[in-house]
Amino acid sequence: MRGCGKTYDAKKELVALKDEVASLRAAVISEGEARLVDWGLAAPGEDGARNLALYLSLRSRDLSALQLRLAAFGLSSLGRSEADVLTSLDALLATLRRLCGEKADYPMREADDPLKRACDAVFGPAAERRTRIMATLPSEAADDPTLVSALIAAGMDCARINCAHDEARAWRRMAGHVRAAAERQGRACRILMDIGGPKLRIEAVRGPEKCRLGAGDRLILTERLDPRGKGVVASLNFPEAVKELKLGMEISFDDGKAAGRVVARGDAGVEVEILSARAKGLRLKPGKGVNLPTVELGLSPLTEKDLADLDSVAELADLVGFSFVQRVEDISLLEAELAARRGDRPPPGLVLKIETPLAVRNLPRLIVRAAARQPTAVMIARGDLAVEVGFARLSEMQEEVLWLCEAAHTPAIWATQVLDQLVHEGVASRAETTDAAMAQRADCVMLNKGAYLPQGVRFLRDVLDRMDRHQWKKFARLSRLKAWS
Repeated sequence: MRGCGKTYDAKKELVALKDEVASLRAAVISEGEARLVDWGLAAPGEDGARNLALYLSLRSRDLSALQLRLAAFGLSSLGRSEADVLTSLDALLATLRRLCGEKADYPMREADDPLKRACDAVFGPAAERRTRIMATLPSEAADDPTLVSALIAAGMDCARINCAHDEARAWRRMAGHVRAAAERQGRACRILMDIGGPKLRIEAVRGPEKCRLGAGDRLILTERLDPRGKGVVASLNFPEAVKELKLGMEISFDDGKAAGRVVARGDAGVEVEILSARAKGLRLKPGKGVNLPTVELGLSPLTEKDLADLDSVAELADLVGFSFVQRVEDISLLEAELAARRGDRPPPGLVLKIETPLAVRNLPRLIVRAAARQPTAVMIARGDLAVEVGFARLSEMQEEVLWLCEAAHTPAIWATQVLDQLVHEGVASRAETTDAAMAQRADCVMLNKGAYLPQGVRFLRDVLDRMDRHQWKKFARLSRLKAWS
């Protein structure tokens, strides 16, 4: 056998690989068990937690060189080991031992699919494809049962009610329409209710009417807005955030449409210079979102509005979307509030919306903690997450979250701006069609509301059905190629 232009002993290389994989297996188990103890799970009851711990241990090292050496012999390179790390290692090690002339038994793979079981627990049994479709109900769905019925007929498996909009009476009517339409059509359709969380926004603005800021312009962020005076000044809905801003810190407005940096601090607040903005500038007005990527504010994950909304959520929802969850303690707080409102009823499923760098860092602990108490899924909330971690990093981050969720046997939801142009304008762009195809590797894909939402659901269903023939997670299915057959 030849490699890199020189002859080498294949038998010797196989023995070396066998020893390296055996050492890797031992290290992964040892480190994984230590990780479980660190999580407070010395004797975990859930296979997902143990597999996640093993996966994180496996991925804490660079295996790319080892993968190439394994692939040279046509062996597994461990590139699809997320679902069952130990079985993947054991199967590879058994093959290497047999190639080296030793006796070795292959591990028995479980017939049960824990990720499928988790998906069914969260979303209900799959009617057709494995990847579910979630759609955000618009305000008109409260008074238009035919719209809700059309969405379910088009392929909606989960209806999302965004509690940042409308009010409790409208939510109740929406939920009633979903239940009735799903029963008529003989389909499962779960209801997710999304609580808003401590989303940072512009509260008030002083300055010229229809104020627009471009690169090089400056504004003052203040804790308390004085309507008198000159210059562009804005306050935030959480005034304490201004205290945390220091010189050089980055700040983003309106989902990343403009970015700035703190250049001065004074008695009135902090001065922010706009570094980048759209050609027409940033229109500064109340309600616009604000992100502070490098600041951990320590705000309560449940606002006063959230606590009021939970009265309806606890009654109506199958799933609760937890916006801006960041710490294990946040989950305990929400669980307590829901338990106080649900009495003896079992807890609803929990959807962890990953929107900040801290949530990303804590994701393994968040999953393990939440999944121990109720059906749990993870939403890759690409809107705030892109602004918080950077748009370039988002492309990498969404892949890593998908892998982590598969290892934890936890459903992943691909969300934010999926088929956005199609849903709003009726015609899909090329790029968003490719994004929808990539989303098939998640366990659920979320569409936002828009005038063409039923068409968007049907189009997405078609894309997912087509991609399902070719791909499952990282596994490429070699179905017949119709274009050249």
